[in-house]
Formats: sequence, C-alpha cells, structure tokens
Amino acid sequence: MTVRIKIADPLSGNRTKEPIVFTVPGSYPEPVYTARTSQGDVLACQRVNARSDSSSTTFITVVDLRGAETLELGNPWEGEVPGIRTLDPIEDDAFTRLDTGYFDLEMCSGTAEGEGSSKWGLRHFSAHHEGVDLLASGNNAIGGFYGPFFTPENGLINPPEHTTVQIETVEQGPVLHHYRMHGTVPDGLLEELHGKSFRIDWVFTYGTPFFERHYDVDSFRTVINGRSIADKITVGDEFEGGPGELVFDRFESHHSTRYRAGDPYAQELVTMVEDTLSTSGSDSEKFTEIRHQLADGMESAHWDLYWRLFCVWEQALPDDEISRRLAVVREHSHYLADAPDRPWVISERPVDVSAVPDATIFTGAVQKSAEFHSENGRTMVWWTGKPSGGFQIVQRKESGWVNWGSNTENECPELPIGVPIKTAYGDFADAWHVVADQLETEPEVRVATS
Repeated sequence: MTVRIKIADPLSGNRTKEPIVFTVPGSYPEPVYTARTSQGDVLACQRVNARSDSSSTTFITVVDLRGAETLELGNPWEGEVPGIRTLDPIEDDAFTRLDTGYFDLEMCSGTAEGEGSSKWGLRHFSAHHEGVDLLASGNNAIGGFYGPFFTPENGLINPPEHTTVQIETVEQGPVLHHYRMHGTVPDGLLEELHGKSFRIDWVFTYGTPFFERHYDVDSFRTVINGRSIADKITVGDEFEGGPGELVFDRFESHHSTRYRAGDPYAQELVTMVEDTLSTSGSDSEKFTEIRHQLADGMESAHWDLYWRLFCVWEQALPDDEISRRLAVVREHSHYLADAPDRPWVISERPVDVSAVPDATIFTGAVQKSAEFHSENGRTMVWWTGKPSGGFQIVQRKESGWVNWGSNTENECPELPIGVPIKTAYGDFADAWHVVADQLETEPEVRVATS
C-alpha cells in the first residue's frame, strides 16, 4: 500500500519546519519512518504514541513549505535520526534542556522557595541564529500563569514562585518533544479558589521557529476587579535584558493597538508596601526578612517582592491584616484605573511602552500580538486560540524587565483556559503579521492511499 500525504497552505508565503501531523490506517510500530518529498528529500516521521493504536498510526514531521507539497511514506528509518537533542542543564531544578535545532531552552520544575529564581516554566531561552539568552539570570520565566490566584482579593498567591510542578514526558523523539506539567495552586484568602490544580502542555518540534502550549485549570468562578470571572487565567511571559537594556522595546497588536497607559494598581501597591513596612506590628521572621530586602529602596528590589509581603503563603502578615490592607489597595486602584485622566488610545503604530507612565500599557481584546526591538528586529509573536480580553505589557528600562501578560487592570485574568498558545521568535519585526497569520492558520493535510 502506498501512502501519500498531500499538504496545502491556504496562505501565501513560506514556512520553515512547519509541523505536519497525519494519521494513516494500519499499525506502524517503529518509532521513526521516512517520507520522501516531491523534490526527493527524505524527512523523518516520528510515531505519536499517544494517538496511535493497532488500527491506525499518527505521525508528525516538519516540512519547509512553499505553498504545497506531497509526501510519500516509506520504510522505518535506519541509522541515526537528526533531530532534537538534550543538553547539559543550567539550573539545579532543570527538568530538561533542549536544543530543538532552532531554540536552546531549559524547562524547570521550580523550587517553591518564593524567589524569582524559584519559578517553574522556561527559565532560559535563546535562538541559535542570535545566541542571546532572553532569561539570562534565571530569575524570571516564560510560561507562568497567575490569575485569578494573583490578585488583591486572593492574598496575592503567585504559583510560579510558590509551588512546584511534576513534569510528565508525553512524547520524546527526534521530531517532537511533548511535556505535561502538573501542579497545585497554593490556597489564598478566597475559599472558592482553594484546592485548585492545573496541567500545562508544552510542544516543541525540530527546527520550528515557534512552540505551542495550553493551560488546563480546575474550573472556578470568583469576583476579580469587581467582575465575575469564570475559568480565565493570566499567562505571563517574562524577559530580561539587564538594567538599562530592553530585549523588546515596542508592542503592537495585529491591527490597531487599543490601550490605556500607566498602572495605578502597581503604584497603590508600592504605597501600601511602604506603609506596611513603617507601621505594621508584625514580628514574623518573613516580615523581617522582606523588610531587610527592601532596605535599599523599592526601585532596587525584584518586582515580585512587592506582592510577596501580602501573600498568604509567605506568612509575613496575619490574614486579617492582609485583607484589611489589600481592601484599601483594591478600592483606590479600582477608582484610579477608570479615572477620566486615563483615556483609551488607538494607535496605528507600534507603542513605545517604556515611554508611557509606569512603562506599562493595558490593551483591549487581542488575539495576535508582538513585542519587538525597533533597531535589531528581534521579535516575539503570540497567537491565542481565542482572544484574551486584554493584556498587560511592561517594558521597564530601569530593570530591563519585559512582560506579556493576559490580564487587564488590577490583575484581572482574561485568557480562557484550555486555548492553544503559539509563540514564535525570530528576526521578523517587519513581517510579524505574516508570522501571526501562519500561527493561526495551519496547512491543510490529506492522506491518500492506493
């Protein structure tokens, strides 16, 4: 039986190492088979074990696509297969470090010690063509999720720093690595959010300039920022260039960018941190430790330290004091967020986020977005399977910290759980719209047998 896989791209343009998944009848038990392109090139097709059985077999391969292509499935691969490799880890809590053929990235399980370096997720990330680690210090991470567990109402629980994940290897081969994180959100102040667990799938393919993930969280409903929120989360991707350096210095939505500038909530939080350090009667060990860490001034501290003071998990303050103080923050910040002196802006040009108040903007609903460097062209592009109701974008030049988070004002989460997220990285500032469209629209795949 001859099996042919016909691939058609509904979009114009070229794709590099595009993942192609196809299912054929019959059992193909070997881990890797060959496929020959119309030009005679031989590709590796990895068996996807979780989607295969005795009656049918699912494969994944990667194809350089120029409109259309036909593959012919062949015999089991003989000899060494070029593909994803593992590298020596950098962090002590590294689960794996991968050379995908395009990315060098490290996935960590976290340490639950409450520090920036305690986070699970991707704690190192670079592309081979550039060789610049966008998370060089290991104190930030790509892929943490926060809301609704990271808000004034909930005692500021921060899962990436305050819990660990167990990582399951779902698929591991030369073409595809698929990992699944399992974790539990620490309980905060709100009982309706207690006992929640989460699962995150990460998919990396050989030579592909993007990766895919999706987040599944136990169902919940609560009130955040005065609104009913059900089954929405904040996914946060962080980057760092060091003090005075921004790895990305512009943000743009796929069409015009609608945003409000500034972050009144952050300012109210800073004010309450300062007041608490001066007036609180707490004598806990953690309170003393945080006060010592902030002794050199708020500007010199890791931003997450501001939230940790009011986090139930840290036990720096009694629960009733956390509730009382955060009620003041909540009241003031809710009013200031919607004050008439914070108008909505509609921009047809990329936004210089570092130039606006608090180096922060909050956008309207977005499905395709990008952060890029205006001079060297490095670009990160995101597509979400459904639009997020808004985003918080930070490009803080003083610390070099950059953030992409799917939340609106006052940490209100806006991304529906379970939707896929595709994230591409490369030197395509001038063409990122094309990349975003390709992330959204996959090639059409059809299997024919004869």
